Amino acid sequence: MHYVIVGNGVAGVTAALTLRKRDLHARISVISGESDYFISRTALMYAYMDRMNLRDLEPFERKVYDKQRIDRVRGWVRNLDADRRVIQFEDGREITYDKLLLAVGSVPNRFQWPGLDAAKEGVVHFVSLQHLAECERLTSSTGRAVVVGGGLIGVELVECLVHHGIQVDFLVRESWYWPMALAKEEGALIAGHLTRHGVKLHLEDEVTALATGPGGRVSAVKTQKGLDLPCEMLGICIGVRPAVDWLSGVATPPEIGRGIKVNRSFQTSLPSIFSAGDCAEFARRDGSPMLEQIWYAAKRQGELAALAMLGDAVEYTPPLFFNSAKFFEIEYTTVGDATRLPDDAKSFFHCLPGEAASLRIVERQGAVIGFNMLGSRWDHTWLERWIQERRSMQEVVQQLHLAQFDVEFGRTKLDRIRAAFAEYQERDRRHVA
Repeated sequence: MHYVIVGNGVAGVTAALTLRKRDLHARISVISGESDYFISRTALMYAYMDRMNLRDLEPFERKVYDKQRIDRVRGWVRNLDADRRVIQFEDGREITYDKLLLAVGSVPNRFQWPGLDAAKEGVVHFVSLQHLAECERLTSSTGRAVVVGGGLIGVELVECLVHHGIQVDFLVRESWYWPMALAKEEGALIAGHLTRHGVKLHLEDEVTALATGPGGRVSAVKTQKGLDLPCEMLGICIGVRPAVDWLSGVATPPEIGRGIKVNRSFQTSLPSIFSAGDCAEFARRDGSPMLEQIWYAAKRQGELAALAMLGDAVEYTPPLFFNSAKFFEIEYTTVGDATRLPDDAKSFFHCLPGEAASLRIVERQGAVIGFNMLGSRWDHTWLERWIQERRSMQEVVQQLHLAQFDVEFGRTKLDRIRAAFAEYQERDRRHVA
């Protein structure tokens, strides 16, 4: 049996290791055009800020692949012939498979602004090792930068540029920072923190055109509000999309929507071909498309897709949403549903006076459904447990100490939070009355 995996990100490599645990004799090949070894993409910013070297980005020692007898194949796949069970590289090489996993990940979104095609240098993304190398190459000749996109990748690139002493204008088209994950209050807290670090945050504004200078290097960005922002680097961080464009031209393309369409067992429309990770598209119960473009979900999908390839009965159910990150020094943990809530949901929010720290607990029909925590570390497993056990907001507030990872929210501060919650309950009772 020959298992071939296209993509050596967290989904692909997790799948390879899972396959080896169960099948000690099969041949396993992992293909990547980006790198020879699996890297932790979420750590790219630490390499850019010189806190880690490139080798540090590799979660596994290199000898692991030989020890597990996982063949690493470098190259970009450009054709798929499911009838012959063959994939072909752009240099003409071919490799046959018995079962194939497409874990090709995602690529940055890119808008066709006027002047973008003329910009031959200075326009960067921040998703791959190649993007990191380009950013590093341009850093020494960059004094001013514009970053577009109000999400995690954008703020990570902003932090890296500030670390290198570069003046940054940060364009966010929404009315506050990252409304997909943060409510207005948390967005304002992060905005204040960015400003204190010297970042010029521009809300409700977006790029309309680019200007270039000698050699085609970007020289300025024009915005919808009429700003003319000079820069030598433009970071485009406006989200990602499944890396599936190349599949439209292959001999036997799988069914494509926004991503590679799969059933709950990760099977594509083609026999013996599976897909997992950022590029895999599931159908929700109502038929709408669902993609989970987040690290921990890709890891779980890689494991389950491997089990499906081995013949196990697998029916994927998305886990409770969880994410953690940092906005410069501000730690962030979110679990469940904390934004874009139904009308009958109740939300308790408390910001510690004078500190870049807050917490939000959301309850619906007597049970907590979501948390947004800023400024401290929290054990997300407790937050998940309280949601799954349908604990009330009252119970959760009294047990918050169980979820503390550090002393940023010490016992005294928890007392202040509980006092604020008591005031919130009293206001709620008056409102109901």
